[in-house]
Amino acid sequence: MRSQTRRRKPLLMTTAIATACLSVLVLLSACSSDAGPRSATAQPTVVIIGDSLSTGHGTSPDDAWPHLVENDPGFQQFQATIVNAAHDGSGYVSVGEDGSTFGSQVDTAVTDQTRLVLFFGSENDMGTAPGETEAAASRAFASVKSRAPQADILVVGPPSYTSSPEAERLDVRNQDRAAALKAGADFVDPIDLGWIMDDAADLIGPDGDHPSAAGQQYLQAKMEALIGPRIQQASPGSPPFAG
Repeated sequence: MRSQTRRRKPLLMTTAIATACLSVLVLLSACSSDAGPRSATAQPTVVIIGDSLSTGHGTSPDDAWPHLVENDPGFQQFQATIVNAAHDGSGYVSVGEDGSTFGSQVDTAVTDQTRLVLFFGSENDMGTAPGETEAAASRAFASVKSRAPQADILVVGPPSYTSSPEAERLDVRNQDRAAALKAGADFVDPIDLGWIMDDAADLIGPDGDHPSAAGQQYLQAKMEALIGPRIQQASPGSPPFAG
């Protein structure tokens, strides 16, 4: 009986060690699974909703301001992904290339991983029925909230290249702003801020409508100043964004 008792002690010890090792493995596995969401949070996605001002029309996609922002070393500190969903001819109401509207761009590009959605424009909605642009914008903003409840919404109205914009352009701007305010989104007004107006000859290309390469760089600086502080909130360890 004594010899049997002696043999059981190593067996019990081995069982205890195996149990302890299993517990450690479970703990390590839990830690590994926790690391995924933290990594995703540290790498936010920015979705650009827009028209030909954001596609590089008249220059090239590589010259488009969203591409310039994503490849700016100062912006890369946030490890953010820029998804440029913009299509030529699009607006909240206006149907552009490939049947795109701002609403359909949201449906295609915004996911639950999206941290910021930036809408830019659009003069393509000029001439629509009264209230139609505001209603379409409201639907687009509601779709963002449904698809990405944690995402910020930033609405940038259509710019003007002169200090005397058309009444239709101002009407689109006003409807965009009204929808943004109702949705609790931030609204930025390039017309009131005088974007491009003072240097349109250099910032707008030969067609008189689309930004030149210098104009895209101008928009890059303006948009980085808007995007940077908002993305920094998703990357609290990043140094202050210099723009």
